[in-house]
Amino acid sequence: MRSTTFRAIRISFWSGLGLLFVLGLFLMIRMPGKSFHGTAAPLSSDETALREELIAHVQKLGGEIGERNLRRYAQHQAAAQYIENQLTASGWNVRRDEYEVHGQSCSNIEAELPGASPEIVLIGAHYDSVPGAPGANDNGSGVAALLALTRRFAGTHNSRTLRFVAFVNEEPSYFQTTEMGSFVYAARCRQHNDPISAMISLETIGYFSNQPGSQKYPMLGLDLLYPRTGNFIGFVGNVASRSLLRDVIGEFRRHAQIASEGGALPATVPGVGWSDQWSFWQHGYPGIMVTDTAPFRYPYYHAASDTPDKLDYDSMTRVVAGMEKVVHHLANASR
Repeated sequence: MRSTTFRAIRISFWSGLGLLFVLGLFLMIRMPGKSFHGTAAPLSSDETALREELIAHVQKLGGEIGERNLRRYAQHQAAAQYIENQLTASGWNVRRDEYEVHGQSCSNIEAELPGASPEIVLIGAHYDSVPGAPGANDNGSGVAALLALTRRFAGTHNSRTLRFVAFVNEEPSYFQTTEMGSFVYAARCRQHNDPISAMISLETIGYFSNQPGSQKYPMLGLDLLYPRTGNFIGFVGNVASRSLLRDVIGEFRRHAQIASEGGALPATVPGVGWSDQWSFWQHGYPGIMVTDTAPFRYPYYHAASDTPDKLDYDSMTRVVAGMEKVVHHLANASR
């Protein structure tokens, strides 16, 4: 009788633990709305103009300027100046958030539009590239999206303050260190008690594939939960940023004509913290990453072959058009 009772207890314990695991997993990956399926409508005239903007920015950063980091300091400075010039031309007042690394001046580049509330919605993208790579997708695509969004929000009136930041030094050897541009920036935001309610990192958003098996994952089992074809845009956050993630992907799915997947996963899962949102997590801010999943899909990741001709600009345009709706929503959502 005693052994039967203990066996029943063990079964109940492991069954309960399994149920909690399934429930937790469900809460992490279950997202509102429905991902777009089917054939997208042709780009509108506005979207066609957006596509041309994105191409021009990527070609400038990932083509003409090319590799840009502290080892290629002249190109690094040229990229920073290009971003500042583009923001200024769109009507923004630009501030350089500067710091030094081994005697070299580095700049995060900020443009802010005050809203009725001081609460801040921050959109960011890093503009450096890894040594040895021109960085068309990583992260010329994210910066191109950032610049296109700033052009569309210049001079608008919003309930919340909008802040756009191009970050320096995201790539190794500064990645996830105190010299990472976004880490320096987020630390200063925390020192100033900046009320950042949402941080969105635009990270490698230009590569899509309809080839079966083109999408890989960092952990066994995730391919049972997510598609194995890399034709979607991903929304990724840590567990603490789940509310923000759900809000963003829900709004995106209401408007965008491109497939989307999302997950609020533990930061220990490889890839989840692989961009500038990680820096904001370290300082207590909610943040998510918008990404084509980079090394889990893109065959030219961190390579000399990461050139502008590799990107799918129609899909990238649909991502940015959807993100324009998301930014407007976040900047004007009621509390």
